[in-house]
Amino acid sequence: MKNLIILLFLITACQVHAQTELPEVSLKNIKGKKINLQELSKDKPVVLSFWATWCTPCMRELDAIKEDYTEKQNEFGFELVAIATDDARTKQRVKTESLGRSWPYEILLDTRNEIIRALGNPQIPLTLIVKNNKIVYRHSSFTPGAEDELFEEFQKHLN
Repeated sequence: MKNLIILLFLITACQVHAQTELPEVSLKNIKGKKINLQELSKDKPVVLSFWATWCTPCMRELDAIKEDYTEKQNEFGFELVAIATDDARTKQRVKTESLGRSWPYEILLDTRNEIIRALGNPQIPLTLIVKNNKIVYRHSSFTPGAEDELFEEFQKHLN
């Protein structure tokens, strides 16, 4: 029993640590260019939105953010990177879907779900604000209007 308690404590401690820092991972974008996640959030906040082509709430969230994306970029430097969690079989749909919806975001592919696993296997849609490789805001699921809260949270972390 004592060993079981210690094991559960260690698992919980690892998950808490994994959930506060962005894992060191490089992913390819839909054009095949490798992007280092650690470089994205140096000295400025960036939004990471985890989604998949089969996830309707994910698509609705990214569409809702797109409505004000250019305005918020110009107003306070809002930046979103959409990380597709589709596996190798469905990754071709990612490019088609994102281009078809005219999303202005950098689209990355996490076909092996490296980041999701490092974050403790959360459900998608998952939206994070990361600054200096630290997760400073986390939101799961999507409801209309959640994008406004995201914009507000992003502004809080600009300093």
